[in-house]
Formats: sequence, C-alpha cells, structure tokens
Amino acid sequence: PEVQHVAPYPSMDHYTEGPVDEPVMAELSVHRDPNFYQEPFYTNYLPAPNHYPEQKKRGRPPKQQAEDGETREEDDEVEAAKKAKRALNRFNGMSVAEVMAKTLPDVITYNLDILIIGINPGLLSAYKGHHYPNPGNHFWKCLFLSGLTDQQLNYMHDQSLPEKYSIGFTNMVERTTPGSKDLSSKEIREGGRQLLEKLQKYKPLIAAFNGKGIYEIFCKETFGVKAKNLEFGLQPYKIPETETVCYLMPSSSPRCAQFPRAQDKVHFYIKLKELRDQMKGLAPSREVEETEYSFDLQLAKEDAKRIAIKEEQLDPEYESCSALHEETRHSNNSSK
Repeated sequence: PEVQHVAPYPSMDHYTEGPVDEPVMAELSVHRDPNFYQEPFYTNYLPAPNHYPEQKKRGRPPKQQAEDGETREEDDEVEAAKKAKRALNRFNGMSVAEVMAKTLPDVITYNLDILIIGINPGLLSAYKGHHYPNPGNHFWKCLFLSGLTDQQLNYMHDQSLPEKYSIGFTNMVERTTPGSKDLSSKEIREGGRQLLEKLQKYKPLIAAFNGKGIYEIFCKETFGVKAKNLEFGLQPYKIPETETVCYLMPSSSPRCAQFPRAQDKVHFYIKLKELRDQMKGLAPSREVEETEYSFDLQLAKEDAKRIAIKEEQLDPEYESCSALHEETRHSNNSSK
C-alpha cells in the first residue's frame, strides 16, 4: 500500500494579530431550519393538582388500654400527686391536714351593730387568719356597694371593722374543714348552742346569717321551729334574753346557686343597712339609690357564665347549701 504523507503543521512564528475579515453568520448558514412556532414564556398554565396530604392538627395521642386496669390506677396516682402538690403550693408548703389544725379567731366585741355569722372556717380563711379572704367572694364588694363601709375594703381590714364600723365576725362551728359537707350533724347542732351563748353574751344589735342553711339549723336548735319557706331579710324571732334580731341574707360565695352574682346580693346588704339605721334611729348617712328590684335566676346564671371572671369560678371554702340541707334531713330522720 501507498504511504500517506502528512503535511507538517504550518509554523506560527510569523503570525501577527490584526484585523481579520470574518464572514457574517448569515453567510455561514448553508442549511437553514424551517420556521417553527414557539409559545411565549408567560403562557398561563393550569395549576398542578396538590398531591400533598392535608396537615391535621396535632392532638393528644389516645391512651393505650393496659391490662387489669393498670392505666386507670396509674392515672389516679398521678392525679393524687398533682392535687397534693397544688395544695402544698397553695398553702406555701403546708399540707391540708396542717391547715385544718389551724383555727380562725372571732372578730367580736360587746354591743356591735352587726355580727356576721358564717358556718365554719374554710382552708383559705384558716391559713390566712382572716375572714372571707377568697378574692371571688362577694362579701367585701357588697359591703362597700351597700354603703355599710365608705371605702372598698378586703380581708386584711377585718380586725378594724368593730371599731370603725361596729361590724364583727364569727362562725357557728370553730373547726376548719375544706367544705361545710365535712361537718357532722352533731357538730352543727353543738355549734348552734355555742352560737346562742355567744350572742347572749355579746348582745349585738343584729345577728346577720350569711347563708340560708346556717339559719335553718340555728332556728331549729334555738327556737325549736323547723323553718319552712324562708324569706331573706328580717326574721320573726329574737335571740332569747336579748334584743338581738336575726337577719338572713344569701351566701356571699359566688357558688351560691340561688344568687350567683354580686349585684344580685347587694340588695340584701342595702336592706341590712336600712334595718341598722332604723333600729338606731339614724338618718341615712349615705344616699343609696336603688331601683325597683327584680330577679330572674336563669338570666342571672347566664350572665354569670358570660362574665366568666376567673377568680370567681372557684371558691374552695364554700359548698352549696344543699350539703347543709342534707345534714338537716339526716339529723331529722335520726331524731324520729
């Protein structure tokens, strides 16, 4: 075969830069492509369907049911531990048993105008050492709105009331309990007799019972009368051997089912003030303008829920008067 000769690569030694006439691109296009249609880049396309699953709200995972009720027992133990911890935090490290060992002294002196009578000290009252310390209780608010005090006071002022306003405090039963339902019927009857001795000793002008259940028991023990269809306000009986009259007003607790709002109770405090002024022959020192009083329990309950004041939702010192009614029924049945 013939040998192919390869020409040597031309030398670049004599190459010099300079302007070179380059062919136009149009001249190089020997074979031109035919024209084609190109869509503009801004064409609106239909959105692609969303293939991602919708995110659901995170919730509490369901509890797994254990065998032999182990889950329920564990939950009860955890809840009991939480309650004990809350009690310690509430009373600054003191247990409920330690608080129940404390007592609440009376704020009383001779010949008071008004002696406020409660059922027995609650845990918070015993711990604080003052009367009606719960911020949700309506007592101090009603006392001011009715004109019985000339300024808004609180539980820290209870010791000053006898001297400044001739108002004192006592309870039917001295023992501290979480609620009135923890009192036995025997304790309540004995407390009624002790209260009678106290009233005969100190002789206040008006014995004001803070709650219907208290007066029902006291009325039966003192006057031998089973109170029926009790009306709030001045009662027909006087304390024996005294000129002390009995006045009944609804419980100042926000959990009083019959009068759940403070504004529903102010009326009875106003009437208490009018009774005091009338018995002392005094002209009203402060004009309290009161419109015609009407009350709708259903509307009051709805309004109380609508207001939803957090501090008034719970009052650990108070149990509904039905507990006292139950005690009265049991005592009546046992005496038959």
